[in-house]
Amino acid sequence: MRLPVAAKKKARIEIIPMIDTMFFLLVFFMIATLSMTLQKGMPVNLPTAGSVTDDIPEQISLTLTKKGELFFNKEPIVILDLEPRLLSLVDKGGEPSIVINADEAVPHGRVIDVMDSVRKSGIMNMAIATKPES
Repeated sequence: MRLPVAAKKKARIEIIPMIDTMFFLLVFFMIATLSMTLQKGMPVNLPTAGSVTDDIPEQISLTLTKKGELFFNKEPIVILDLEPRLLSLVDKGGEPSIVINADEAVPHGRVIDVMDSVRKSGIMNMAIATKPES
């Protein structure tokens, strides 16, 4: 006696659960990154005005590493090129604010050299980044 052979089903990839999973991960990471943003002000409903400008001054980060390397917004730069580059930004209009991130092992004179280059370019809005004491 011969038993009937059932037709084999082809294996197939179900895409709907994969789409659901990817959507869930997307929403999860969007909410996670929003919760990581640093909000310094209190949430309020701002009034509207007709004379609003979108001119937010550019913020430039100058970083001095322990090895003595200088970075202009994560881009390596030589200190001799810093002043001309800042002058070109000032010539384009507006005065950017400068934040100097210097490693605590960097010699004081090196930080002063960077600050001097910033001041020679005509930018007076400058700050040195620190971390709070715990």
